[in-house]
Amino acid sequence: MGKMRTQSAPWRAAAVLASVLLVGGVAACGNSDTGGGAKDDGKITMGFSQVGAESGWRTANTTSIKESAAAAGIELKFDDAQQKQENQIKAIRNYIQQKVDVIAFSPVVESGWDTVLKEAKDADIPVILTDRSVDSADKSLYKTFLGSDFVKEGRLAGEWLVEQKKSATGPVNIVELQGNTGAAPANDRKKGFGEAIAVNPNLKIIASQPGDFTRAGGKQVMEQFLKANKQIDVLFAHNDDMGLGALEAITAAGKVPGKDITIITVDAVKDGMQALADGKFNFIAECSPLLGPQLMDLAKKVHAGEEVPARIETEETTFTTEQAKEALPNRKY
Repeated sequence: MGKMRTQSAPWRAAAVLASVLLVGGVAACGNSDTGGGAKDDGKITMGFSQVGAESGWRTANTTSIKESAAAAGIELKFDDAQQKQENQIKAIRNYIQQKVDVIAFSPVVESGWDTVLKEAKDADIPVILTDRSVDSADKSLYKTFLGSDFVKEGRLAGEWLVEQKKSATGPVNIVELQGNTGAAPANDRKKGFGEAIAVNPNLKIIASQPGDFTRAGGKQVMEQFLKANKQIDVLFAHNDDMGLGALEAITAAGKVPGKDITIITVDAVKDGMQALADGKFNFIAECSPLLGPQLMDLAKKVHAGEEVPARIETEETTFTTEQAKEALPNRKY
C-alpha cells in the first residue's frame, strides 16, 4: 500500500473546526467511529496484541502485520501476549490509555472479553479481531473479524479423509492433536472435522488432546497416544507445527509417517508443506497468516468511519503431496 496523503493545512483547520462543532452530537451517541481521540496529525496509530510466537504460522503472521503497517504509514504499537489472556487484556487497556486510533488483536481464547472491549467502545476506539474470534453476544463491541473459516478447514480435512477411507470395511482409528483449550481455531477445527467424518461410522476418534499448537506439545502428546493405543491409523493435527512434532514421536516408535499413519494438518507453512511434499504428511488444509495488508486497509476504513463487513474471510485452498511440490518454490511463509 502507498503512504497516506498529507492533509493540507487549510483542510486540516476546517476538519478541526468541524470536529469542535460536532463534538456534542458525537458524545451523545457515545460511540464515535473515528477512533480514540489521539492528536490528528494525519497518521493512524494501531495497538496490536498478538497471541504469541508459538508456531511458524504465528511468526509469519507477525511479520506480515509489522511490514504492512510500515508500508501503509501506520504507527504500530505491538505486544506479544505469550499465550496469556491476562497479558492481552493488560495490553488493550494500555492502548486505551494511550488513546490509539485503532485496536486489533488475535484473541488467545474466545471467552472473557466483554469488559475490556466495552472499555474500548466507551473510549471510542474501534476494535478489529484478526485470525481468531470471540464469543461475545454483543457484536457492537468490535467492528469486524478478519481471518479464516476454521470450521471449514476442519471440514475440508475430514472430507478428504472420508474420500480416502471410503472403501474401509473395518474401524479407522483417528487421534487428534488439538490447539489451545478454548481457542477458536481449536474449537472450530474439531467441530468441522467431527461433522465431516460422521458420515462414515468406521471413522472413529479414539483420542483427542491439546498440544497447544507447538511442536514440543505435538511430540509429547503423540508419544502418549502411541503408548496408549496399539492401532492408530490417522492423525489429525490442528496445525502443522504439532504435526511436525508428532513426526518425531511416530518415527521414534518405529512407524513410517504418511504410510503407517495417515497425517492430516492445517496451516500450510513452509515446513509443513515440505513434509507434505516428502510424503510424511498426506493432506493440508491451508490457513493463510498473511493478513497484514487487509488489516491495514480495514484500519484506515474504520478510522475514517466507513462501514465494513462484519466478517471478512481470507481465501484459502488445500494441498496434496503433488500440489505441495508445485507450490513450494514460490511459498512466502
